[in-house]
Amino acid sequence: QVQLVESGGGLVQAGGSLRLSCVVSGRTFSAYAMGWFRQAPGKEREFVAAIRWSGGSTDYADSVKGRFTISRDNAKNTVFLQMNSLKPEDTAAYYCASERRAGGLGSSAADDYNYWGQGTQVTVSS
Repeated sequence: QVQLVESGGGLVQAGGSLRLSCVVSGRTFSAYAMGWFRQAPGKEREFVAAIRWSGGSTDYADSVKGRFTISRDNAKNTVFLQMNSLKPEDTAAYYCASERRAGGLGSSAADDYNYWGQGTQVTVSS
């Protein structure tokens, strides 16, 4: 079966950095766009970043542009989220997701993804 396993979350001070990783197994990783989403307590899940199946294009939420970078290593079935200049409002559980259809560009809509990881917690202290 398809599995997505995130890692790299933790507690960091404002202004610090973290790098999240997500390893995918059970499907042809390189054929699918990948996304990162987050959900804070009491809030809806929101789009963070997405990357095309080939890695050639990316998309970001306005709130993280210039601070976060999504990348992928298709040889290692892994997608990354480098988070710099972290703010307390970045505190959330972060989820990676694999798009429903092969060959996608990386959607910002959660419904376009059909496989999700279990999440990794990121906490930014002020």
